[in-house]
Amino acid sequence: MSLIPDDVIEQVREAADIVGIIGEHVELKRTGADFRAPCPFHGGTHRNFAVIPRKGMFYCFVCHAGGDVFTFFMKKLGMDYPTAVREVARRAGIPIPERGPAGPDPREPLYSAVATAADWFARQLRESPEGEVARQYLTSRHVDLDTALPLGLGYAPRGATFLDAMKGLGLRDDVLLEAGLMAKREDGTVVPRFRGRLLFPIHDLRARVVAFGGRILGEGEPKYLNSPDTPIFHKGQLLYNLHVAKHAMRKAERAILVEGYFDVLRVSLAGIEEVVAPLGTGLTAEQAQLVKRHTAHVILLYDSDDAGLRATFRAGDELLRQGLRVSVATLPPGDDPDTLVQRHGAARLEELLKDAVDVLERKIQILDRKGFFGTLPGRRRALDRLLPTIRAAKDPITRELYISRAAEAAGVRKDVLEREVLGAGSRERFPPSGPRSSAPSSPLPASAEKALLLLLLEGEPWRARVIDAVDPEEFEFAPYRAVFESVADDAVLALDDTSARAYEHLKAEGLGGRDPNAMYEMAVNWMEARRLERELERLDDQLPFESPDRQASLIAEKRRVFDELRKRYPRYKIAARRRGAPGT
Repeated sequence: MSLIPDDVIEQVREAADIVGIIGEHVELKRTGADFRAPCPFHGGTHRNFAVIPRKGMFYCFVCHAGGDVFTFFMKKLGMDYPTAVREVARRAGIPIPERGPAGPDPREPLYSAVATAADWFARQLRESPEGEVARQYLTSRHVDLDTALPLGLGYAPRGATFLDAMKGLGLRDDVLLEAGLMAKREDGTVVPRFRGRLLFPIHDLRARVVAFGGRILGEGEPKYLNSPDTPIFHKGQLLYNLHVAKHAMRKAERAILVEGYFDVLRVSLAGIEEVVAPLGTGLTAEQAQLVKRHTAHVILLYDSDDAGLRATFRAGDELLRQGLRVSVATLPPGDDPDTLVQRHGAARLEELLKDAVDVLERKIQILDRKGFFGTLPGRRRALDRLLPTIRAAKDPITRELYISRAAEAAGVRKDVLEREVLGAGSRERFPPSGPRSSAPSSPLPASAEKALLLLLLEGEPWRARVIDAVDPEEFEFAPYRAVFESVADDAVLALDDTSARAYEHLKAEGLGGRDPNAMYEMAVNWMEARRLERELERLDDQLPFESPDRQASLIAEKRRVFDELRKRYPRYKIAARRRGAPGT
């Protein structure tokens, strides 16, 4: 069986007339924006079967069959997935390029396991007595069960019920572990990863469920828990709800980025469907690139507290680096998208979205409100906060406009600010060629990893000190890790092109008059702080799967590590380690 490229599958799905195709098998009648009919799967006589063209999906409120146009052919006519895609493509007049025989996808057992789990979790939310706690929670959040079920929400009971059910369906422990549905304790026993949680299914771009985000109901840590990275799921490379929102993004010519699952749920149910959220992490470059495929404009709709503003501007910079236009919508104090829509409706939210301002302008507004531009030292500090956003702007016209606006706000000459931007804006990038910039270098390099490599390349005694102080695995930037290993092993000639270019630019930059002792002390301290933070993350990962006694011990260990981190490195900014999408 040949593989069909993902972009072709997307093209077929978007071109498919789902109403026309399903209408060949059932008599559809329009009901508002949707179409209704008796269900073709369970043979009902009432019009409980809905086709929702704006989402490209169908759903039966009785037998709960649902999916996209491909799923309909698979369920109705018994086709496998590639055959269903080809049949829809034939009807849409889209040729399918062949890529040669590839055999079955080795990841298919994982997709099947997650899909089976998703159906089982949805049934627990719908029917099981233990699922009443989840049903009541949804009611308290003003979400009807009939609204939640078509979205695939589910409930993971406490105890071993899930494991028994999956074994009864023929799924092996090793597949469940690899799919991220089970976790292994230190003593070797396996337990369900999700217990006592309301589950939000996470889809890939083919609309397949590949992971879950779970919100704890009752006592327990962490509040939100995501599936781990697996061969079919990488949380930094997907966005929640993108499989649905991408169609609305193209139509609305914008994307709305929020923080949490419930924010997405509430905004999309209010009729604003071009809304997505990261999966419990800060926005990544891969996620920003995904958004860019479907629109050129992103509106950030995060909380307006300090943590929300920090997340807003980090995401804004990442989006600017991808060449997108970025605006910020400001929520009233104490509100998030979920509560705002509940209290004031979609019309009020749409007003806020229309009033969204450019991300740099929003930064300037906040700095002005805090009085930064009232003094000379304040202006300098304000520019320090504006420079990352200016440098992030990939579009040259946007960057030019940002320089002009920041110079105007701070009362400095544009040419002076422009030199500041160009002097340090590209220190971490590796251009293919060109002379080294003569602009003055900053007192310290842009990262601890880079500082250590600059010292390493100075030769002895710094080479030995750096090699003794850190391990290669601590370098998160892959080209820097390769440079470290090659210098330590005297194998620089074995570097690949990207790493070799990094090596050449590090050699060209040198220490630049910086104090090597100060660089070493700061960089090593920073790497040690990161070690402690990773230890906190490891404890967070372990907590949900241990017994109550063991959890108490782990929580005490977390407090000890956290206190050590704060005590030894008070200036180190601990990242918000959000387990799953932030709650509201």
